[in-house]
Amino acid sequence: MSVSFDFKGKFVLVTGGSRGIGLGIAQGFANAGANVTITGTAADTSSYEADLSMFDYRQCVLSDRDQRKALLAHFDRLDVLVNNAGGSGNAEFDDEGFSEVMEVNMVATADLCYGFKDRLASAQGAIINLSSIGGYLGMRDFPAYCASKHAIAGFTKSIADKWARDGIQINAVAPGFVATQAIDWARSNEAAEKGLLSAIPQRRFGEPEDIAATVMFLASKQASYISGQNIVIDGGYLLR
Repeated sequence: MSVSFDFKGKFVLVTGGSRGIGLGIAQGFANAGANVTITGTAADTSSYEADLSMFDYRQCVLSDRDQRKALLAHFDRLDVLVNNAGGSGNAEFDDEGFSEVMEVNMVATADLCYGFKDRLASAQGAIINLSSIGGYLGMRDFPAYCASKHAIAGFTKSIADKWARDGIQINAVAPGFVATQAIDWARSNEAAEKGLLSAIPQRRFGEPEDIAATVMFLASKQASYISGQNIVIDGGYLLR
């Protein structure tokens, strides 16, 4: 049995869609017929390993509020907003480091949701925010990352409640350990990889396509009665 989605004629924005989970999501929508815009921090696509020619690429450093405003101004219409861009920092116990992670992961997400709200309502569209299993755990070296991902879940619930009557489908997904650059620290060390995989009941890392399938479902009309949820996609990691 296979499941397919049809997003022909739809306009989709995936922040941080130049690599990793974001790229997998962007490819999924493009393969389903959508017009997909992705953002990245580089000036152009030549800086990335992947072929991004199927997308409309926009440089946007999401910690920069002026660049976020420019991104908002680029769209006359938007059907699906995927707030994927984000990450952790090396100095999250410092004021500056903490604030930078919160700005990208949480404040930028809220800013784009607010800025695109009217266009998404006109399209009867969808918002999918990227949380993380870090939104359920305490990771001792990453207080800002965990705080921001906890916040994404609560923020998603609030705007889903507030904007439900405007016709916008709003949910979040919380990926676990996905085979991207983010977990190269484990995949490049046999002992670390073995230890991490032993904690995942399915005994494998996720793939970007695993996340993309759920995001696309949540953006489809088949998910129209799902609202304000934070769906964990982790191979069972949080079961323990």
